[in-house]
Amino acid sequence: MKKYSNIIQWIVAVFFLLAIPFSGLHASSLLLFAAALLIAPIKPLRELLSKVKIKNGIAVLLAVILFFTGIVISPESNISSAPTESTTVSDTTVLDISTQPTSTYAPSGEVVTDLPGTGELPAELTTLFETHSRLGTEAAPVSSPDIPAYSGSAFVKINNNTPFFSKDELKTTGYESYSPLDRLGRCGVALACVGRDTMPGENEERKSIGSIIPSGWVQAQYENVPGKYLYNRCHLIGWQLSAENANRKNLITGTKYLNTKGMLPFENMVADYIKETGNHVAYRITPVFEGENLLASGVQMEAYSVEDGGEGICFNVYCYNVQPDIKINYQTGKSSGTAAVITTARDETLTTERNNEKIVYRAPTGKRYHLISTCAGKNSYSVTLSQAKAAGLTPCQKCAQ
Repeated sequence: MKKYSNIIQWIVAVFFLLAIPFSGLHASSLLLFAAALLIAPIKPLRELLSKVKIKNGIAVLLAVILFFTGIVISPESNISSAPTESTTVSDTTVLDISTQPTSTYAPSGEVVTDLPGTGELPAELTTLFETHSRLGTEAAPVSSPDIPAYSGSAFVKINNNTPFFSKDELKTTGYESYSPLDRLGRCGVALACVGRDTMPGENEERKSIGSIIPSGWVQAQYENVPGKYLYNRCHLIGWQLSAENANRKNLITGTKYLNTKGMLPFENMVADYIKETGNHVAYRITPVFEGENLLASGVQMEAYSVEDGGEGICFNVYCYNVQPDIKINYQTGKSSGTAAVITTARDETLTTERNNEKIVYRAPTGKRYHLISTCAGKNSYSVTLSQAKAAGLTPCQKCAQ
């Protein structure tokens, strides 16, 4: 029986000793250590206690008293007396939506004043939106005079990287809206709340967009441009976010540099965030045109993650529609450069017509049709688009996409 009693006392002593690190370097540590010594069945200590006439039961009682006294006076346990720290949220409203009218465009091109009613923000997110410092105070798309000249960086931050979104534009379900083309055939603002519900399906394949000729499309080839072709058909809201293919309201003429160095990194950032979290991102792309130029000077990109109040995604940038070492006429889309170049006039693309039929180019051999004769090769010849399709030809991946 004495053997089991000793085992129990050793266990309790070890427990007392393990409590010491949690008390910190404090007087309580000494009390806990003394408690452990009193209760531990160490023979020399037992003999010493016997000499001073302290029985084993009293020693155990003293050890328990010392233990609880040490716990009580420990600074780590004295939580109730510590001052509490609270977080104060400013009661200043970031955006007064009652005096800030918003208008967006439905996919049909008609102006609407309200976005779809589904996916309304929960109350806690509404409060977060109204007090959050990550949103601008008024929707003010940039204009060319407000933007610094291109100086080597593909983009610059706008409004300290703070986007402009109204409460009505933040939804927890996906939607997309695109502005109608203006009288010059130019795209306008594209607004969406992108998420897994707007992204392409797992097995969905990207379709051809070569049938779309956006404003300012005067394709040209340069040796110092990756892939040689100067222009891409740039999605405002990228395919990986919207599953939009040949949507005229979502495609502008953009340089290779704008597409790959300016817009794509931000688009990828948003796509990766959505895939990882399943959250939604308010997303607006605004092409910026000077006067009646057919080619955009650049695009403004804004994004704000909804469910986490901008913690995951929050940016407002302007990306330049330039190509290093290439001179571009933004009024027409024509370009020039010192590198070896093959320039293709606009009337050498699908706008050329024969008997009101669009003209393309094909080689004597091959399975593709081309919008640019030089891309088809020196032995190429022109055919109508319907003839090319009837022959089973598919669009060239370089010049007809």
